[in-house]
Order: sequence, then C-alpha cells, then structure tokens
Amino acid sequence: MGKIKETIRGYIWWVYPRGSVNYDVMVTLILAFIFLAPLWINFRDKPMPRPISQTGLLVKPEGNSFVYTVDASAVMPGDEDTTRESLLRVIEPVVGEIRIERYEAVRNSKNQIVAYKVWGHR
Repeated sequence: MGKIKETIRGYIWWVYPRGSVNYDVMVTLILAFIFLAPLWINFRDKPMPRPISQTGLLVKPEGNSFVYTVDASAVMPGDEDTTRESLLRVIEPVVGEIRIERYEAVRNSKNQIVAYKVWGHR
C-alpha cells in the first residue's frame, strides 16, 4: 500500500524525470483526458446556430447621418408605423439605436418593392 501511495504522490507532485515510464503514463493520461473527455462530458460550448436567412443590410455614410438599404423581404408590409418598426428591428441589432429621419421604397422595373432606403442617425 505504501508503494502505491508513493507513486500517486509522485504523479500529483510531478516528480518523475522526463523519459521515465511514470512520466510517460502521466502524459498519456493527460492526453487521453484532453481527447476523450469531450465524448463523455458535456461542456455546453457549442456555437450559437445562425438564422437560416441572413438579413440584407447595407450601410453607407452620408454627411452626418447614414443611409441604410434594407432588403424588402426583411420588412413586414403594412402601414407606415409597421414599416418603420420593422425597419428598426432589422437595423438596430447591427448598428445600435438609431432615429429614422425618413425612408423610401426602392422598386424594380415591375414596380415591386425590392428594398427600402432609410436615412437615420444615432
């Protein structure tokens, strides 16, 4: 029992010289823990899932304010207040709190709204 106790104490205090059998055992146990522990221990460090569709947002400086171009698919259609809230919901997570001065719809050749140009500043 004394020999086992002395061996364990040697492992804890790392007293064995490099290249010895006991040193190799310690290194093997450490490497086994590093590579095998994630299989049995849930560290809960998985990356956050990204949303399936990324919101199209383009930001350009213009004088003291910025022009934000927001893809129309990210904006809920409705009255002016609904559109304004929807635009804020898309822009604010990216750039922070802003105040919208004005916005206008960008239309394609078929007169469909494809984006919104938003003028605003912090």
